[in-house]
Amino acid sequence: MAGNSSYTIVEYFGGDDGYRCGYCKNEKGNFSHGMWSHTMTVQDYQDLVDRGWRRSGKYVYKPIMNKTCCPQYTIRCHALNFQPTKSNKKILKKMSKFLSKGELPAGQRDGEPMDSIFEEVGPRQVAKVCVSEVEGPAVTDIEKETGEAISEHPESTRKDTASVPGRPPVTTPKPGIGADPTRPPCRKAKDLRKARRLQKEQMRQQAASGVSAPIIPARNNQPRPLEDFISDMLPDSPLHSLEVRLVPASFEDPQFMASYEQSVALYSRYQMAIHGDAPSECNESEFRRFLCDSPLEAQSSPDGPDVGYGSFHQQYWLDGRIVAVGVIDILPTCVSSVYLYYHPDFASLSLGSYSALREIAFTRQLQKQSAKLSHYYLGFYIHSCPKMRYKGQYQPSDLLCPETYVWVPTEQCLPHLEKARYARFNQDPDAGDARMLKDVGRALVLYRRTVMPYAAYSRKRKGASDETEVTQYASLVGQVCAERILLYRT
Repeated sequence: MAGNSSYTIVEYFGGDDGYRCGYCKNEKGNFSHGMWSHTMTVQDYQDLVDRGWRRSGKYVYKPIMNKTCCPQYTIRCHALNFQPTKSNKKILKKMSKFLSKGELPAGQRDGEPMDSIFEEVGPRQVAKVCVSEVEGPAVTDIEKETGEAISEHPESTRKDTASVPGRPPVTTPKPGIGADPTRPPCRKAKDLRKARRLQKEQMRQQAASGVSAPIIPARNNQPRPLEDFISDMLPDSPLHSLEVRLVPASFEDPQFMASYEQSVALYSRYQMAIHGDAPSECNESEFRRFLCDSPLEAQSSPDGPDVGYGSFHQQYWLDGRIVAVGVIDILPTCVSSVYLYYHPDFASLSLGSYSALREIAFTRQLQKQSAKLSHYYLGFYIHSCPKMRYKGQYQPSDLLCPETYVWVPTEQCLPHLEKARYARFNQDPDAGDARMLKDVGRALVLYRRTVMPYAAYSRKRKGASDETEVTQYASLVGQVCAERILLYRT
C-alpha cells in the first residue's frame, strides 16, 4: 500500500435477485453479483476483468454463471496473432467502396448486436463517499489496527502510476529506441500503394511490348498484417473522408466536450433505431451514466502507451461529423471494448465488425509502446445466444474458465458449450481457484474514513455479523484485489 497515490473503493451488493435478461428476455433469469465503484485503478480493473467482471458505467458486475439464464464468458483475442479472414476483408472492401464511390451496400445491417445495457441491474442505494477523505492512508495506519504489517500479494506489485486529471500528457520517446539502421526506412502506406500500382503497370507494359520482366525476389510466406489491409482499403482520392479520433472520456477534456452534444444525439438515435429504446431510456443522463461516467482513473506510466490508461471514446468522423463511437478502456495488458453506437443510416457498412478490426489494429499499435499490452477483450461471449456468437470469429481467442479463472482456447471450449450452457473449461479435475483469498480477515475495508483489514473491522463493529457477505465478496474478487481494494463498510 505504501507509495500508492490512489485506491479502489467499492460497495458490494450481492446477487440474490434475478433481473430481466437482455438476450433471451427472461424476466427474472439474469443473475449477477454487483459492486458500485466510487473510484478504481486500471490495474485493479484489469485483475477483476480477468476474473469475469465487467463494468457498465460505474457499476461492475459478474454473472453468476451456473445460475443465470444466459452464461456470459469473458473472451479475449490475441491481437498480435490475429489474421483477417475472408469475411473481414470483405468488410474492409465494403468501407473502401463507400469512401471512394459513395455506394452504400443494399439490404439491411448484417446483425451484430452489442452487449445490452444493464438497465435493470444496479445498486439499491449507493453511499456517498468522499474520496479525498481516504487519500493518503499508509501501511502504518493499518499496522495501528492490527499490530502487524500487511504485505501486498507478490503478484500485485507494480510500478507506481501517477493519477492525472483529464487527458494524460504525451510522454517523450523512450531513450535509446530509434530506427533500426539495418532495415530500410519506413514509408507511408499511401506511397507503398502507389509503388505497387506503378510496379504492376510497368510489368503490364513490359509484357505487352514483349520485353521480359525483371525477376522479382520472391516474397516471404509471412501473412500480411491487419494494418496493411486497412491502409490498402483506404482510397487515395476518396469521395468521403474518414478520420478516427481517440479522446479521453473526461468532462475536463476539450475535445470530448466539443463533441459531447453530437455524441449524445448519435447515441439516442442509435438506441431508438437499433434497440427500440424509448426516448426516456436513452437521454443525456443515461448516456452520461452508461458511457461517460467511468470509475477508472486516468493514469500514465513510463512503460505504458503514450495515450495513457483509462476510458476513451474512439470517434469515427465522416466528412466532419461523427457517425460511430467505440467506447474502450485501455488497461495494462489489454484494450477492452465497452460499447459501440453508430448512425443507423450506415448500418449496412457493418460498423460493428469494422470498428472491432480497427480496435484490434489499435491494440497492436499500443503494444509497440507497451510490450505487455497485447490482448483485445471483446466483453462477453454468449454461446446460448446465437446472435452473440460472432465474437468467437476473431481468432485466435480464449474464453475464461468460470471456476479456475484460467484462459482456454475458444476452439477447445465450444464442444463443451454445445452440450450445456454452463461449462467448466479447465479439464484438470484437481485444479481450483489459485488466487482465492484463504483468510478473509486480510481483506481491506474502509470504515469511518480509516483503512483496516476486515479482522480489525469485525472487532470494532457492533451488530449482526457480515462475515458471510464479505467472504463471498473476497472469493469473487480474489486474493490480489481483496488485499488491495477498499470495501466500503458502514
